[in-house]
Amino acid sequence: MTKYLKKEEIDDNAIFEVANALKKGKIVVFPTDTVYGIGTNAYDKDACERIYEVKGRPKNKPLSVLISDISMLKEMVEDISPIEQKMIDIFWPGPLTIKFKKKAGVLPNLVSAGDEYIRIRLINEGLIYKIIKTSGVPIVAPSANLSGSVTGTKIENIVKELGDKVDYILDCGDIESDTVSTIVQVEAGQVLIIREGKIKREELEKVVPVKC
Repeated sequence: MTKYLKKEEIDDNAIFEVANALKKGKIVVFPTDTVYGIGTNAYDKDACERIYEVKGRPKNKPLSVLISDISMLKEMVEDISPIEQKMIDIFWPGPLTIKFKKKAGVLPNLVSAGDEYIRIRLINEGLIYKIIKTSGVPIVAPSANLSGSVTGTKIENIVKELGDKVDYILDCGDIESDTVSTIVQVEAGQVLIIREGKIKREELEKVVPVKC
């Protein structure tokens, strides 16, 4: 049965409860600094499998991972290149998702859809930051909507689509903007923009070489 919590009900005890539920592989809908996400423990293969099932998401589409501090990043990736480090220094925490070469055998392969690269973003504010920090694990966090439908910004739509399919819904009201994070990858010393979102090409070009 889904547990529904409104913003005024989400105190420290609730955060502790949800963080532990996430760590154990439960599925939670939550607001981020972009749109609502649907997430679980990134290390839990069965839980990540359930994310795909709940969303109706094709298995060839990778899941992005949210972290609360750099130590989580270092547990999951092989190394950090100078250009990746520069983007981290300038744009993290924030709405920039970076594809890093992942460490073998750390995350379930389905998180990256079989790719050797994993999509990661650092967040350090808001409710989900507190939950990740309390749980101590990175979480997968695609947008809270059925695959192919409108991005998760309206809580009424989210409840209608996912309400009986998840373990927790954290209702902090509607999100005004549906602008998602920008996704990038470093290739041969240049930054490839995979998806342009809140961080614009012009902002990236000021600090790193961007592929045409």
